[in-house]
Amino acid sequence: MSAIDLAETAAALPEAWSSRVLGTVGAASVKLLRMDGLPVVEESHGAGEALLVLDGRLELEVAGVPVSVGAGELFMVAAGTAHAVRPGSRGTLVIVELPEPRPGVR
Repeated sequence: MSAIDLAETAAALPEAWSSRVLGTVGAASVKLLRMDGLPVVEESHGAGEALLVLDGRLELEVAGVPVSVGAGELFMVAAGTAHAVRPGSRGTLVIVELPEPRPGVR
């Protein structure tokens, strides 16, 4: 496998908040996406996830508390924790997450 130019890959994404899976590490997916300033509704996951801001700033609300994550910073969201993206998030984000289990599949 060769190196991936993350800035170039993010710029080529068709739209903001549309992630691209770059690869996997074990069962976890490593995704890249571009943030565009718009909010994203609250969600929670059955497993924790890692949010790494490459450039720009990620504005979150985590369990009702505002959190700001800057370029070069990593934020870990614990499994089951409600979190939403607040307006003003811009830049490039890497997400490392496990796949959500499908209903009826163990």
